[in-house]
Amino acid sequence: MTSARVPRLVLVTRPTDLDRLVARHGTRAQAEFFLKTRGQSIGEVDARHAAFERALATVMNAIPVQWRRNRIDRADLDRFLFEPDDIVVALGQDGLVANVAKYLDGQPVIGLNPAPHLYEGVLVPHSPESAEELLHVAAAGKGRYQERTMVEAALDDGQRLVALNELFVGHRTHQSARYRLTWGNETERHSSSGLITATGTGATGWARSIHRERASNLTLPAPTSGDLVLFVREAWPSVATGTSLTQAIVPAGGEVEVVSEMDDDGVIFGDGIETDRIEFSWGRRATLRAAATRLRLLVG
Repeated sequence: MTSARVPRLVLVTRPTDLDRLVARHGTRAQAEFFLKTRGQSIGEVDARHAAFERALATVMNAIPVQWRRNRIDRADLDRFLFEPDDIVVALGQDGLVANVAKYLDGQPVIGLNPAPHLYEGVLVPHSPESAEELLHVAAAGKGRYQERTMVEAALDDGQRLVALNELFVGHRTHQSARYRLTWGNETERHSSSGLITATGTGATGWARSIHRERASNLTLPAPTSGDLVLFVREAWPSVATGTSLTQAIVPAGGEVEVVSEMDDDGVIFGDGIETDRIEFSWGRRATLRAAATRLRLLVG
């Protein structure tokens, strides 16, 4: 009789502000000097770094000794191979869960918040001190999960990009983006600052900002809803481009089509990560829709 497979925990983190300062200036002393010459103190940065290190130690100590473990930096996610039975822990701000979600296929995710006074905790609702209990719950296949809709862009050449919050379609340098947008029976040519297609999770972020700024009458989708919301940013009215098709709720199963009329700087990227993008040059067609894959977030 074969023994049960030993669980593997994948801990995802990102550098602290102190880590980034030291990487830029070489040493902590140089970073402190740099800030001091600009009337700033490194004390708060030190305190946040120390708090994160304490949270990290708490989580590492909570991992059962016999478990396999990997710690992955956010920048290395696109080169890491997740296993189907992994238990994924994101220790950091809410956006870290969005960063890792696109690389998963149903693995349970535990979001741990090392700084509740800094991060909202929408996707990282748990304290580091609860890690031990949550790990055992996930390993046993138990617990209460929230399955959150993701959005995907499928190109006519077979490329695919998935995001948890939203996908951006536009110009790489944020110049005017030109494209043809089709939703339902309507098609309109646009010159705009690009468009976003957001999930209910993304409706608490960028989409919410656009929604409030334009005083939109749309009801934004809930985090677990299969609906998406579409917003065109700053559409320009002209003899060749329109402004009537600039927002919509895309119900579950619905699709939005975008045909690029941009040069080689047309792009599609997700969740604010511009370096992980699909080129969207003239003539390419993208279909935006809810993805079949959903984030499985352990909430209790």
